[in-house]
Amino acid sequence: MKTLSINGKSYQIDVPDSMPLLWAIRDIIGLTGTKFGCGVAQCGACSILINGVSVRSCSTQVSQAIGKEVTTIEGSSPNLEYLRKAWEEINVPQCGYCQSGQLISATALLDSSENPTDEDIDRMMNGNICRCGTYTRIRKAIHRAVELKNEKL
Repeated sequence: MKTLSINGKSYQIDVPDSMPLLWAIRDIIGLTGTKFGCGVAQCGACSILINGVSVRSCSTQVSQAIGKEVTTIEGSSPNLEYLRKAWEEINVPQCGYCQSGQLISATALLDSSENPTDEDIDRMMNGNICRCGTYTRIRKAIHRAVELKNEKL
């Protein structure tokens, strides 16, 4: 048995160490907000945070998350909440499939940068593919999340 800490809750699972974390999260634990996209860590739909760092869960083994804090889109943090509000205000999603990964990557960005520039946003969000092309709305929503955060200070 392995213990994973996901969104502040402990889960006991009996899976091989080499199982992709995505499958443990979705199929074993039942948190289905993290999406399967490409399976080769290129699209970003499966992005999660491990100890605050955005990683692709399709190419991360379960063994790499043991003893660490995993955050999925079902989790919560101040920056993720500001981003959710901004996403809604700006009406970012179209089909929505990539949005959990987009939000997770944006959370990692705001956790590491209080006021990211467009270049910072583009660099961090690079590799999170949106088939609908909502990139300009995503950038606008990240800037709006910063505004919302600053309003609360």
